[in-house]
Parts: sequence; C-alpha cells; structure tokens
Amino acid sequence: MPLSSLIPARFRNTDAYGATVAPNYFSRRLAPLLQALTRPACQHPIRTIVFILVLASSSYIGLLEGSLFEASGAGGAAGHIDLPSLVDGGRQLKLGEETGWKWQADTRGVDEVEEQDVNHLALVTLVFPNSLSHTSPQTAPEQGSLPIPDNSSVKSLPSTSNPFSPLSQDSSLAFFMSYIDTATFLDGIREIPEQHKGESDDQRAWITKASRNTRVQSSWRSWVVNAWSEFVDLLKHAEMLDIIIMSLGYLSMHLTFVSLFMSMRKLGSNFWLATTTLFSSVFAFLFGLVVTTKLGVPINMVLLSEGLPFLVVTIGFEKPIVLTKAVLSASVSARRQTAHRSTASDGGPRTIQDAINLAVREKGFEIVRDYAIEIAILIAGAASGVQGGLRQFCFLAAWILVFDGILLFTFYAAILCVKLEINRIKRHVALRRALEEDGVSRRVAENVARNNEWPKAEAGDNSEGRDVTIFGRKVGDRSIPKFKFLLFGGFVLLNVINICTIPFRTGNKNAQSPTLSGIQAVVNSPPIDPFKVAENGLDVIHASAQKNSQPTVVTVLAPVKYELRSIDSLSENEAFFDADFTDPILDAMGGRVIEGVLKSLEDPVLSKWIIVALTISLALNGYLFNAARWSIKEPKTNSMDESIPHQRPVSPLPLEPATVAPYSPSTNGHAVEPDSNSSSTAGNRQQLVEERTRSECEELVKDGKAALLSDNELLSLAVSGKIPGYALEKTLENAKVMTRLQSLTRAVKIRRGLVSRTPATAETTVQLEHSKLPYKDYNYENVHGACCENVIGYLPLPLGVAGPLVIDGQSFYLPMATTEGVLVASTNRGCKAINAGGGATTVLTGDGMTRGPCIAFSTLARAGTAKVWLDSAEGQKVMKDAFNSTSRFARLQSMKTAMAGTYLYIRFKTTTGDAMGMNMISKGVERALDVMSNDSGFDDMAIISVSGNFCTDKKPAAINWVDGRGKSVVAEAIIPGEVIRKVLKSDVNALVELNTSKNLIGSAMAGSIGGFNAHAANLVAAVFLATGQDPAQVVESSQCITVMKNYNGNLQISVSMPCIEVGTIGGGTVLEPQQAMLDLLGVKGSHPTTPGDNARRLARIVAAGVLAGELSLCSALAAGHLVQAHMAHNRSAVPSRAPTPVQAALAAAPSKGQIAEVKMTSRR
Repeated sequence: MPLSSLIPARFRNTDAYGATVAPNYFSRRLAPLLQALTRPACQHPIRTIVFILVLASSSYIGLLEGSLFEASGAGGAAGHIDLPSLVDGGRQLKLGEETGWKWQADTRGVDEVEEQDVNHLALVTLVFPNSLSHTSPQTAPEQGSLPIPDNSSVKSLPSTSNPFSPLSQDSSLAFFMSYIDTATFLDGIREIPEQHKGESDDQRAWITKASRNTRVQSSWRSWVVNAWSEFVDLLKHAEMLDIIIMSLGYLSMHLTFVSLFMSMRKLGSNFWLATTTLFSSVFAFLFGLVVTTKLGVPINMVLLSEGLPFLVVTIGFEKPIVLTKAVLSASVSARRQTAHRSTASDGGPRTIQDAINLAVREKGFEIVRDYAIEIAILIAGAASGVQGGLRQFCFLAAWILVFDGILLFTFYAAILCVKLEINRIKRHVALRRALEEDGVSRRVAENVARNNEWPKAEAGDNSEGRDVTIFGRKVGDRSIPKFKFLLFGGFVLLNVINICTIPFRTGNKNAQSPTLSGIQAVVNSPPIDPFKVAENGLDVIHASAQKNSQPTVVTVLAPVKYELRSIDSLSENEAFFDADFTDPILDAMGGRVIEGVLKSLEDPVLSKWIIVALTISLALNGYLFNAARWSIKEPKTNSMDESIPHQRPVSPLPLEPATVAPYSPSTNGHAVEPDSNSSSTAGNRQQLVEERTRSECEELVKDGKAALLSDNELLSLAVSGKIPGYALEKTLENAKVMTRLQSLTRAVKIRRGLVSRTPATAETTVQLEHSKLPYKDYNYENVHGACCENVIGYLPLPLGVAGPLVIDGQSFYLPMATTEGVLVASTNRGCKAINAGGGATTVLTGDGMTRGPCIAFSTLARAGTAKVWLDSAEGQKVMKDAFNSTSRFARLQSMKTAMAGTYLYIRFKTTTGDAMGMNMISKGVERALDVMSNDSGFDDMAIISVSGNFCTDKKPAAINWVDGRGKSVVAEAIIPGEVIRKVLKSDVNALVELNTSKNLIGSAMAGSIGGFNAHAANLVAAVFLATGQDPAQVVESSQCITVMKNYNGNLQISVSMPCIEVGTIGGGTVLEPQQAMLDLLGVKGSHPTTPGDNARRLARIVAAGVLAGELSLCSALAAGHLVQAHMAHNRSAVPSRAPTPVQAALAAAPSKGQIAEVKMTSRR
C-alpha cells in the first residue's frame, strides 16, 4: 500500500529494512546527497572522528560556559547562596478559605504574591550529612546556636524524618520566616562554626555546598560521595509514582542498550560498534541541547530524566544496525563477485568505502524517511498547545534526531570504515601467521593472505607487492617514517600550544569549573515534594493559619545542604595565571576555539576521555601502519645500478624473459600445442645480440644478474652444472628485470629444457620440453617454497561436482577431482537419495592431530621413570605449557605413552585450528622434548626421531582406528524405502545383507584395519585432490565403517570415520584452484571468529560425501548394475564421423583389458 511506506520500517515488520525495494524518485534524488555526505567521511575517517570529537568537546564546554557560568555569575559573588535557584527547586503552596483550608499548589511566581492579602512565608530546611549517629565524628548544630538576628521573623519548626535518613545519616533543622527576610537569613547561615570539637585541634565549620569555593576540582572519591548523596536526596524528595515510572523507563532504556550490543554482536562486533552508536547518540544529545538552549527554549531536568529513556526506547538503534547490515552485505557480495568480475568497471564495490557508499545508496532513503517521519511527529508535538514541558521536550528531541541522522552518515560511517579496515588487516595478519606456523614461507604466506583479502589491489597497481592499501589509499615504505614524524611532531605541538596559551586563557575566579555533575546545572533542578521535605513544619503552619483565619502562602525552598570543613582549608592559594588576560589578536585568530579545546582538557570528564581517545587513536594508527609495514616488507633484491664488468655492453633487452607472459587468472592454464614459431622467433632475436662468452655468463650469474641472460645461455650453464637445477628460481629472481611470477615461470621453462637435455636421461626425457604438459598461466608464487620443488609444470585433473547434498540443514556441492568414470555420477545419485530422506546429519566426536616421537634411554629404569613422570599431573602440565607456548592455535589435549625396551614413545594429541597442522605440532613437540630434556631432569635421553610412527601418519594403524587422528566424524541418513526402490533400484533388506556380508564380514576375513566400507577412499581422494589436502593422508583418512539397518521399513545408513585429516589453510590449500573449491564449500581460509570451525566443517562434508558414495555403490552392487554402468559410461567410445557397421561392432565389443578390469571390479 502507498501509505504503508510512511510508517517507519520498525513498526511494519521485522524484515522491512532487509527487503529489496526498487528505488523511487525520491530515493534516486536523495542517494547522491547522502553519498556526498558519507564519501568524505569514509575517505578520511580518522580526520572525521577527530573533528566530531573536538566539536562535541567544544560544545560541551560552550554549553557549560553559556549556561552554568552565566548563571553562577548572575548569582553574585562567591559564597552567596542563590535564592532563585532554591525557589526554582522548591514548591509553593497556598492555604485559605478558597482552598477549604487544605494545602494546594500555587502556580504563581513568588513576585506575583501580594503581601498585603496573604501571609507569605518561606520554609527553609538545613541538612547536615553524616551527623545523625551519636558515634559520628560530626555533630550537627543546635537550633539555638544559629546566628539569627533578634528583630528577625525567623522561627524554628520541627524537622521531618525521612525513611532514607538512616541510610544517609542526615540530621536536619527547619525554620520558617517572612519571605522578605529569607535572603538575609540565608546569607547569615552560610557558615556555622562547629560547637563540639573532636580530638583534632583544627577549627571546623559547617559550610553550604553552594557557597564554598569550587575552583579546586574534586577527586573521583569525592565525586562518588557527592553523587551518592544527590541520589539519596532524589529518593527522599521525589514522589513514589515518579520513582516507579523512572525506574521502568530506565530499565527499558538499558534493555534497549543490551539489545543494541546483542544485535551488533550478531553482526560480528562485540563492543566497538555498539559503543560508537551510543557515543553518536550522546553527541547528538549534546548538539541538540546546545541548539535548544541557544534558541532560548527552557529545558527542565524532569523532562530530560523522564523523557530521554522513553525517547531511546521508542526510537531505538535500528538505523545504525540497518546501515551496518547493508555495509556487510555489500562487502560480502563484493567478495563473491570478485571472482566473476573481469574488469573493474562493472560498478561493483572495490573498496570498503565503495561498500559503504553502496549501502547508503540502497538503504539511505529508508533511513532518512524514518528520521523524517519521527521528526515530523515531534515537530507536531512541539507546535501543540500541551503544557507541562511536552512542547519543550519535543523541540529538543527533534533536534537530537536531526543531529543523530547527520552523525549516522558521517561519524558512525567513519567508525564503520575503520572497524572494517581493522578486521581486514586482522584477517590478513592472522592468515599469514597461521600459514607461517604451518611451515609456509613468509613470502608465500604473505602472497596467499593478500590474494584472499578483500578489497584487493587492482592489477598493475601492486606489481611488486610493495604497496598496500589503507582506507583505499596506497601506503608504501616512505609512509612509515613520515607517519612517525607527524605523530611525534603533533604530540610536541599540542604540548607547546598548551603551554604557550596559558597566559591568554580567559578565566573567572568566581566561576565554577566544569565538574562531573556540571551538565545538571545547565537545566533546572526538578521540584521537590514539599511534604517529604517539611511535612511536620507544614502541619504547624497549617494549624496556626487556620486558628488565626489567616490566608497563607508558603514557599518551601529546596533543602540547603552543608558539609563540615576545616576553616584553614577554606583559603585557597591563587593560581599563577588567575588574572584575566584578553588578547584581541588571539581572539581574532581563533583563540576562543583553542581556549575551548584547552578548557576541555581541564574538565575531569573530558580530560580522561580525551586521554583514552588519544591512546586509542595512537594505537589504531600505529596498528594500521605497522600492518602496512608487515605487508610491504620484502627481501631486498640486488641493486642493478652497478656497472657490468667487461668491455662489451650487455643489451638491456632480455631475450627470453620478454616472451614470458604475465600471469592472468582469467586464462585458467591448460595444455596447448607448443608454438612451432616461438623457438625460431626467439632464435632470430638472439642473433640480434652478440653472444656472450661462458666466463661473461658466469660473471653475470655471480653478480646476481642471471635474469639478463638468454634462455640458451641459462640452459648451457644449467646443463654444465654452473646453475643447480633446484636453484633456478632463486637465481633468476630480479625485480628490476621482471616480476617475481615471470621469473618463476621462466625458471620452470628452463628446468623443462634442462630435464630434456640431461644426457643421462635424454632417451626418455627428450620430449618434455615440447610436450603437452602445461606450465604457463599458473601462479607459481604460491607453489615455490610451499607445495613443490623442481617444478616443471602442473597436471590438470578433471573436476566434477556432486549434489547438492543437504548436510546438517545446509546444501553443499561436493567438488571431486578424479579420473575414474561414474564416480561423480554415482555420488550424485547417492546425494539425491539422501536429500529425499531429509539430508545427512553429522556429529563431530573428536578433533586432535597427533605426533608420536621416539626417545631412548640407556637403561630400562630410566625409561620407566620418564614414562611415570610423563603420565603424572606434573609432567602433563610441564609438557603442556611448553607445547602451547609455540603456537596460538596448537593446544595440547593429551599424551599417551608406550614403552618398547628402552625406547619410549609419546603420542601428542593437539588441536591445530584450521590447519591440518603437522608442521605446527612438530614444532610444539620439539619444544616440549627440549624442556623435558633440559629442565625436567632427563638430560640423558636421546631423541631418536620427532616422528616414531606412533602417530601414525600416512600408514594404516590400529591406534588411529581406535583413538582417532584429526577429525573424528559420524554421518547418518535415513532413506525412505520408497526412495530405495525408485531411485536406487534396490531393496532395504538386500542393502542391509550386502553391507553385512561385504563391508563387515568380508573385510574382517581380510584382516582389514578400518576398511569396513565399500569404497570410502574413492570419495576421500577425490575431495582431497579438489580441496588441496595431502593425498598421502587418504590412507588413514579413508578408514571407515559403514553400518546399515532396517529402520521401520526405511534404510538407516551411517559411516564412522575417526581419522579425517583435513585443513583449510596451509599445504595445497594455498593454491588458487584449490582455494576456489574451498570457497565453493564456504570453508576457505581460517574461520574469522572460531579457529578450527572451517576445518571441522570440511571434515563433516567429507564424511557426508562418503555416505553418499557408499549408499550409491552398495545399491548398484545389490541390484547388479555396477558392470552395466561402467560399460555404459566409463568405457564408451567417443563418437566420430559416421561409423561403419564394423566400427560399431568393434566399439560395442569390450577389449581384453576391459574384460579383465570388469572381472577385478566384480570381485570387490
């Protein structure tokens, strides 16, 4: 409905903000304006945050100076009790015949009361804290000891007790007088000497808080005491209904705060975004209060205390949450679209700033529309004639929402930009460190982390990898010292300005400095309940007035509170620069702004928050630039500025390096026929440059300039042994001649020629150089130092997907790299059957990689002593502490020991995060054994091997089958009997019998260890190859037992796999194709919040895939379809031109090899 769009989204439905709405006319016109507001804030987030903080600080100081100080100055000299303030905080009551001799509130001002018609009295209550108890060191003065003039109308009254008096230990005195004598009475009682002195000889006096000099800033302890005292006063003087309403309002407000933090926590921020939202709201309140007070609208403390909680509950914090969701959604969409974008001009977000602008474009109109509706309602309330302060509060609330909207698209957007940038850097650093802990070289780890992060640097912008982006801008090596200089210079400049401008600061000796409760003085204090303050005194006045038939008006003043202080401490030493200095030049040049900022440094609230903000800012900037420095540090290359020896100049144009094309991910390398013209063309180019002698070539290699040599010269040196074949990558690396990827690709090309021309193997390897083994268009940067050595190319494997398969309620496609036909199709059929039964359910029963070193002792007794110590609580703790100190992810779970003579085997079991973790755990084992040997009294032990086959790695072993290794997973599915008959063409009972006779009894007859399955290794190997796992660990990872049962006519099938050894970082997972398959499963890289979750999810997916494969193969065996399927799909001939009848017959007949293989398959 058209009118429904006028209702704020939070009142329509919970998903209204998340719904995708086509942009209308107003949205298209408003979005550019909002983006123009947001874009500068996101491009310069630190400056925006600092500007808003300084503006809020100045507004706070200006608010206090414009209201509190002026009010203080209006009160007169220091030490004068402000009577108008006491009147404003009190209540006025009237009594007479017109009221039926009952107290009624009098709404007239004190100046409007005509003294000749009524008896106008004032009732004053004096409160002396902590003086009620007889054991208290403070004693309140007696009524007769007060300095009251003889001709005064002041009379004493009985004081009124309060239920909270025992809590605060307050005693009080009450007096009434003619109103015209009130000012004189208050001036005479502002200092009352103490009557009963304690043990101390110091002279003390009761001083009113309003009259004592407040230039000295109180400590936190005194502030807490004063705050508690004011809170107790509020409880004593407020009405019970007001207390209940306020309590409910503040409870609801704090529940709204809790809801804000919970919502932000779901979005990935535990603290900062929610806290920033609250700060933004506080700043909006400050700005709104400044504007409201400057426009002359009176604001009452009751309005703020009662109205703000309900404003918070009504408006809520949905708008920052909506903007955050939209930004995160745009970021996730951008990361998903990166792989599909061939160019950067498709309009998708490329940086965090672009993602924020996109979110503003999509959700900005809805947010502004809701702000406009809410502000319009408040404006209507402000324009109404409702009395009681509603108009003033609506006016203030409207301004608060205006500034809240502005800060949302500036301050909060800048904070969001900083938060996302920090998260990006943290993910980058965490992934790089995890890869380094898993044994990957620093350079490869940095390259993988850079390739996995978002946003990515544009192609060509970061060719040498020495520049990174911070807030969408490049940061290079030169930015680091510049940042340090600016940081130090800014700190010094701030202190110099602070010192130099001390003489020019305007000061008011009589003005009260900003205090923690200073904001309360900007607004009027709430009126008291007169009957709670002076009920007994009012009863006396009531009886006297009614007896004399005298109409009476009583102004009940707010209680005057005292504190006991030493008289010697009342005289304060004047500060050095207390005189008033004014300089028109300084004022003209912005001295007031500097003064306001410097005064904010003196405020006890702002000074501490500014220190915290500066500390966070320094840490943030240091973190960002340190992250940039971590990323841009690269090994220094040899300088090319040195002159090349020999008289004959070397051509600056390299011959063969120019033929190596730069790596392009979009080409997706594949095997192609060698270019027959390439060698001849290269040869013709080589003839244009005079050939170098062998000594010249060797000299260039020695000087680190091998990249300038031609391919033939490099091959000649390699074949002759002058350049080792394994060192070609390091020899050819030269950043000033070609990129690192080009040098690595060229090294692969040279090595292929070396292998082809090696005399010892030339008979079989001569064709390698021009074979169809591909080597171009591959990112060898992730291979060198991480996955393979002596690289001569790469082998493409057919890759298919099965599924989707529903696993624990979520659908996945299973990537499978295999050369066995029918395997993917068979698994796909199993997925279909499992989905028909509701999907697969998995349970993770264990997670711990193992390493079993072997140590030896000279005697059996010493070996036994070591075993006992390792099994003891002390030994477990020492080894655990030593092991855990080597990694942030590896955490030792348990140790299991076994002896064989004088040899002792220790099986360490530990978590490894998202890495498979063999390198990580090996480092921990070495450290633990070192501590055991050097610090625990076993210096006579000998470490035979860090791996003593007690792990056991890459070998079938009963200990893995029993205790588990890696991830232990059980997967289950219940397939309806109808699906078994229609989809799998089999029967439930037949499948149960086949599984028992084949997988259980048959494997037991063969003495199998963990081989109680049909073909689990098929699925494990295919998924391992597709996702970059270690293929050799298929041996133990495929250990599986398949169980089938008839469950009420349905098939209940489960697979238990105790040794799935997988990881999502390190090893082959750094390769880009394998990363793409991990991304297909949603487990690429390290889990952002819970390390290890990605690897555990991958293990669940592997187990569910094995379940699908087991179901399909066993069904084919039970139905007798295995041979037919292989003959139809796996062995069919490729169609050619119109076949003759003879060719068709020959193609239909199986060959001898096919018949033999079918026989072998049928025997399984």
